[in-house]
Amino acid sequence: MQYFVVMIDYGRRGREAIVDPELTRREVVSRVASGEYTNVSFIHEIAGCSVEDVTDDILSEAGLPEIPLTGAELQANTLDHVRDRRKHEPV
Repeated sequence: MQYFVVMIDYGRRGREAIVDPELTRREVVSRVASGEYTNVSFIHEIAGCSVEDVTDDILSEAGLPEIPLTGAELQANTLDHVRDRRKHEPV
């Protein structure tokens, strides 16, 4: 059995893993290219007992450029991490 796991990152709203055994590689590429899957964190291909990260391959097949994180995004990630750590501090 072979299937794909597409992890979508919604920022502060959380993440969503899309797992559909009926999706083919071509359909995943098509959905990424059409914009149906945006903010993709990673795409894993599960085949039998092995897992392979195919994110870069599928994004390049879909024709999307790889966009590095900017300074503002890195700062936002740090602030989110600090905020999350404060939530778990003893009161």
